[in-house]
Amino acid sequence: MTVIKDILKQNKRLYRISKIISDLSEEIKVPVFLVGGCVRDLLLEPEKNSVDIDLMVEGDGIEFANQLGKKLNVSTVVPFPKFATARIPYKECEIEVASARLESYDPKSRKPKDIIMTDINEDLQRRDFTVNAMAISLQKDNMGTLIDPFDGFKDLNAKVLRTPMSNSDITFSDDPLRMMRAAYFSAKLEMKIDKQCLQSIKDNAKRISIVSQERITNELLKILGTNKPSVGFIMLQEVGLLEYVFPEISLMYGLDQTSEYHHKDIFFHTLEVVDNAARLSNKLDLRLAALVHDIAKPNTRRIDKKKGYTFYGHDDYGARMLKKISKRMKFSNKTRDYIVKLTALHLRPISLAKKEVTDSAIRRLIVDAQEDAQDLMLLCRADITTKNPNNVKKYLSNFDRVEKRMQDVIESDELRAFQSPVRGHEIMEIFNLSAGKKIGEIKKLVEEAILNGDIDNTHSDALSMLKSLKKTKKFS
Repeated sequence: MTVIKDILKQNKRLYRISKIISDLSEEIKVPVFLVGGCVRDLLLEPEKNSVDIDLMVEGDGIEFANQLGKKLNVSTVVPFPKFATARIPYKECEIEVASARLESYDPKSRKPKDIIMTDINEDLQRRDFTVNAMAISLQKDNMGTLIDPFDGFKDLNAKVLRTPMSNSDITFSDDPLRMMRAAYFSAKLEMKIDKQCLQSIKDNAKRISIVSQERITNELLKILGTNKPSVGFIMLQEVGLLEYVFPEISLMYGLDQTSEYHHKDIFFHTLEVVDNAARLSNKLDLRLAALVHDIAKPNTRRIDKKKGYTFYGHDDYGARMLKKISKRMKFSNKTRDYIVKLTALHLRPISLAKKEVTDSAIRRLIVDAQEDAQDLMLLCRADITTKNPNNVKKYLSNFDRVEKRMQDVIESDELRAFQSPVRGHEIMEIFNLSAGKKIGEIKKLVEEAILNGDIDNTHSDALSMLKSLKKTKKFS
């Protein structure tokens, strides 16, 4: 066995906490190990702190967690008796403690049916991938010893993803979410999936249907959070998982489009946009908007004899689709509203960049985009996937011009948080009207006049317009 105590010492926080755990292990005579992702991450980047620390004990994990909580001055430890685990909400990081165990599964569920207490080696065998099936002993007599029965360290260096079990079907059939985690790790760690493992995922793809939507969506968002999300989504498509977890994106695969400033294939264009967005921003919702901005193209795709492929109305159609999709995917209301808005608006800056920009058009875009105007422009920049460097330069220059005009209008018109300068009660008093539909119609006329540049965005100009409207007696 390899001793990596010197590597452990490089991570000062982890080593300090590990010594406390080691002392407790010696005190109560319970073997304890660092396991899983924190071991993998330590071997990759020794000085980088993991978000979580995972411990495995050969014994009662919940009792060990209670004892450790006292040592760390944590008042409340959260137990999960059904899974023989507990979570310690330590101030510096989350610590999860689990009993070494084997699990059996009901074919219709990814949740364990039976749990059998076992030792370190059998526990590591049940884990998803060899790179996550390594442990570091925290016992006094061999602290810092790497326990690696399935050559996870070798696979980590070779950037190969495979399962500890020789029969990968068992790994993925027991917990189908592991198939999506393969896509996540392939993107996050830039790893290639072992051929036998890849075939097993293809054979078991349909079993993803037993996993809850919340867990599937969470894994999709984790893939979007990597430096190059396209790697994970291409893998999902190749193994047949994407048609189950996000069929509208899978449907794009193999569909051509006219390549003015896009990749010719809609699927690969979309993933290039996602990767571009990932380079421009860490904002997860923006990356999601990049993934779904052309979601209606397969539904609106037509062939014009002169223009080639057209997708008229795919912006509006896509926005309407996303309202239903968001409900199915369990996106938050905030995320739903954001991706609907950006999808509906993503062609507007492009159209403004192609012709002379009027202040009126700029005002409308600012008001419709509101606080997401900057993100909208980032999406538009990410949407350029042509391989022609001259075209890239031209389109980016056009967007620079649009953004400059947007900033000029914001500063001159005070439109950053636009709303009508007159309120409903003022309209009711001037026109001697009670609350009703006419109040909204009058207010809309004032807003349109401001957006068109017919009047300034001031209370006095709005009142003058209302008085003029009253003289027409149209709303009497």
